[in-house]
Amino acid sequence: MTANRLFGITAVRRLAARALVVPLALVAGAFSFDALLAPGANLWERWQAHDPASSATIDHAPWDALLAAYVVPADDGVNRFAYARVSAGDRAALETYVRDLARVAISGHDRADQFAYWVNLYNALTVKLVFDHFPVASIRDISISPGLFAAGPWDKKLIEVEGEPVSLNDIEHRILRPIWRDPRIHYAVNCAAIGCPNLQPQAFTAANTESLLEKAAREYINHPRGARVEGETLEVSSIYVWYREDFGGTDEGVIAHLKRYAEPGLAAALSGVAGIDGHRYDWSLNGTAD
Repeated sequence: MTANRLFGITAVRRLAARALVVPLALVAGAFSFDALLAPGANLWERWQAHDPASSATIDHAPWDALLAAYVVPADDGVNRFAYARVSAGDRAALETYVRDLARVAISGHDRADQFAYWVNLYNALTVKLVFDHFPVASIRDISISPGLFAAGPWDKKLIEVEGEPVSLNDIEHRILRPIWRDPRIHYAVNCAAIGCPNLQPQAFTAANTESLLEKAAREYINHPRGARVEGETLEVSSIYVWYREDFGGTDEGVIAHLKRYAEPGLAAALSGVAGIDGHRYDWSLNGTAD
């Protein structure tokens, strides 16, 4: 692990710990500082392997059923997960699903199947982590990552895939981001926080990935936690600061991305802004009240 990864993710989470809003006077320095500290897309070469001719598929039906049963779209536009209501049988089903994914020889699948696999594995492992430590107020409180300066669960090796121990950070920053280089990945993986893009109520598959990514992007960008304009002031989710490189690397690139998915009201408001003035993120658990 590089020093950047070891110190970076910890520092960013500490900055975000209080649903951080960066003061406008500090924003120019904060944007470059946060972007520097965020985990980079550092390719794990081992997972480049794939078989374009493969017709193999993976059964995500158990995960799909759990999502359909326990993802609750709320009136505020945030999808919440009913962690407290999950039955013992469904928790066992999740355990089995994760074990089954660990047995998949994913290197022999095509890229579309691999993408759905890694996204579903990330999200299922995250839900399982919350179950294993429930009740918690925030996933940041699950401080199981190794290392003196580590925080949260993201660097803990949670599973073995093809004999390789894998963490959540490995999946997001060493596999998904560097291989697919699609900014919409940030709308697919869910970190069990209110500030995160919605956990979708269905599993990703090779067939529905494109439509789900587009849906997730529109949902998040048109919700205040994604982008909010007041007058000529634009405040965005910290995701667009931490992973700015994935959205063009500049304010202009981020704003162009937002405009691509913005509904008419937001699009009109964005036309009047020249840059990004602040950012925020809410790490509160995305659970339901019961």
